[in-house]
Amino acid sequence: MLMRTDQKTASTPAPASDKIRPAVQLDGVTKRFGDSVALHEAWLKIQPSEFMTLLGPSGCGKTTLLNLVAGFLEADNGEIFIEGALVTETPAHMREIGIVFQNYALFPHMNVAHNVAYGLKTRGIEKKEIARRVDEALALVKLTGFADRKPRQLSGGQQQRVALARALVIKPKVLLLDEPFSALDKNLRGSMQVELKQIQRELGVTTIFVTHDQGEALSMSDRIAVMSAGRIRQIAAPDDIYRRPADRFVACFVGDANLLNGRLVERRGDVAMVSIGDVCASVPAASIAEISVGDVVDVFVRPEHLSVTSRGASSSLPGTVMTQVFQGGHVDLYIDAPGSAHDRILVRVPGIAALSSCPVGAEIGLTIGSDDIVAFPPGEAR
Repeated sequence: MLMRTDQKTASTPAPASDKIRPAVQLDGVTKRFGDSVALHEAWLKIQPSEFMTLLGPSGCGKTTLLNLVAGFLEADNGEIFIEGALVTETPAHMREIGIVFQNYALFPHMNVAHNVAYGLKTRGIEKKEIARRVDEALALVKLTGFADRKPRQLSGGQQQRVALARALVIKPKVLLLDEPFSALDKNLRGSMQVELKQIQRELGVTTIFVTHDQGEALSMSDRIAVMSAGRIRQIAAPDDIYRRPADRFVACFVGDANLLNGRLVERRGDVAMVSIGDVCASVPAASIAEISVGDVVDVFVRPEHLSVTSRGASSSLPGTVMTQVFQGGHVDLYIDAPGSAHDRILVRVPGIAALSSCPVGAEIGLTIGSDDIVAFPPGEAR
């Protein structure tokens, strides 16, 4: 256990800096494994009933952070609060946490009802109350009638529902989900995302969800904490993460983005003007505050914010269609635009008209049709 001189207990309140007390709060939490720092001074506040997603590549520290909140790991520095109570040194079984693991971790020798009831039995709940709450939990996850089945008799999606019911039946203060959809196929994963979000909203349970899937994070979350190399890079609502990434890692990692060569032209208060070939566009000035007028910048543009026009049109970038990729509701065009990008430019065109109007080899122009572009100081290409 960590040794502290202030002798705080699990009932010690967190600092009341906000009007609404956070459901979960991390104050400068650090975790090391030997000489490796898995989590660098994480500061995070999660509000009651919020669905917070920890998003990042493998090894970025998101599961470490989750395990610190759960109590499966001990912090080397910093403090963790749940509903205002200091729990940094509180054992996992006393934190009132519900958790769904990546592999579900069901007991194979127990039937569904006994799996779901396990946490209630360990808490000494009366048998009739256990039966009532198990029935409610199974109804919530649409498994009424499955109580007597063993895990091996269930599909992957059904096993996941059992794990979710087991986590929720104890009425946890916080629900922790560690990549629960990773073992499911695409269609089932999509339907389970919708069901989980509906259940979370219905119950109003504060949820921390770990994933490396950007689409999952963008579609399900109230806010997202993007992580890289043990650090939280940005915490914001999904649309802000997508439209206004805080740094080049977030811009590269979340969604598709084209990395274009640009140059700073001028500043206008909070807005800066950059040139990309013959195209001039506005970007937030804060991210390139240290760049001098005339210097090179990296500009990030989403594929759907580019439009195809005729070659030589004013305020357009010249390019040649190199590849078409039909995606059902849209067509992805890969454009070779020498001197304008670090690699081929991806353009996302709605519908299927681009299949005939933009054949491979066609010489075209590209225009930027949105203000949702950002720029950062020059860095390594992706």
